[in-house]
Amino acid sequence: MTGTTGPLARVRARGRRGARRVRASWLPILQCAVAAGLALWVAGDLLGHVRPFFAPIAAVISLGVSLNSRLRRAAELVVGVSLGVLVGDLIIAEIGSGVWQLMLVVALAITLATFFDGGNLIVAQAGASAVLVTTLLPPGDSGGIDRCVDALVGGLAGILVAAVIPVNPIRFVRRSARRVLDDLVTVLTDVASALRRNDRESAARALRRARDTQTAIDELRTAVGAAGEVAAVSPLHRPRRRMLRRYRELTDRADYAHRNARVLARRTLAALEDHEHVPEELPEAITELAAAVGALIRELGQDGDRERARPAFLDAVGRSPVLADPSATTGPREGTPAVSVPVLVAQVRSIALDLLQATGMSRAEALHALRDRIPDADLG
Repeated sequence: MTGTTGPLARVRARGRRGARRVRASWLPILQCAVAAGLALWVAGDLLGHVRPFFAPIAAVISLGVSLNSRLRRAAELVVGVSLGVLVGDLIIAEIGSGVWQLMLVVALAITLATFFDGGNLIVAQAGASAVLVTTLLPPGDSGGIDRCVDALVGGLAGILVAAVIPVNPIRFVRRSARRVLDDLVTVLTDVASALRRNDRESAARALRRARDTQTAIDELRTAVGAAGEVAAVSPLHRPRRRMLRRYRELTDRADYAHRNARVLARRTLAALEDHEHVPEELPEAITELAAAVGALIRELGQDGDRERARPAFLDAVGRSPVLADPSATTGPREGTPAVSVPVLVAQVRSIALDLLQATGMSRAEALHALRDRIPDADLG
């Protein structure tokens, strides 16, 4: 019974995950379908091209199934296809088709694409278009200019559909932002746990996690940039540009906070390896800071006002005497002098400063607010 139930449960779980992905992507899927049909209709029915297959392909690639940098992708695709078709038509018409001719055409097309830009899509489309012209569609079947026009029609169709049937750009950005902040909560929680239990393995694990967070930050930057493009071409989402500017600020500050968290995790591991005495208040302060990050996540998830998360950060630093005076402790413990404690305290303060700015405060305002809570601290 167990052998039957186990695989069946895994299949059901996989089916549920797949259904969630489809529900989350239904609008981008609809965009691709509409853009492909529109491009084919324009290139085939209106312009009268015989086999306008480049048009729907360009439309789908320029949109993509997920939120990406669509304007750049459309431009790269048009340039790449044009280069590949141009090189293929000109050379194959003179030297014929064959293995060495194919190798020559592909090499020249990719070389030109790399020279002009070097973007992955330009290079890939130039090479692919050269292969198609050389093998399946040699000169004489259809004009190279028609194929370039088809690619342009497809790219424009993708942009038009993105403007008329826009994906909500904030939804993608918010999801990426929550992942970045969730990662920060995890790292801070692991560091606090390692200090509290004097556990070097937990500290090493926290450091590994801290070093793996850059991918999520890069994805958030990409999502913010792509959402800005959607807001630029879609009149329906232009009012969201102010919110996108806020997310851009949050991205920068979250990046700085993660950098400080990496230093915090690395110094935590060093302190534990050197058997340094760390005040018991410090892991509690880090736990409070992680809870404050959670408050910011909740505001993002509820379309709330990020300013409402500020008191949580100020309370987190204000309730901990060790953040004002790193020598503060609840009693002696065995170990070497706490050389790392001032560094750990400085990183906790820096993370709080970064995230206060993520709530919309200027650096001067955030420093002033922190000095009010920890007046004896040296905040630089």
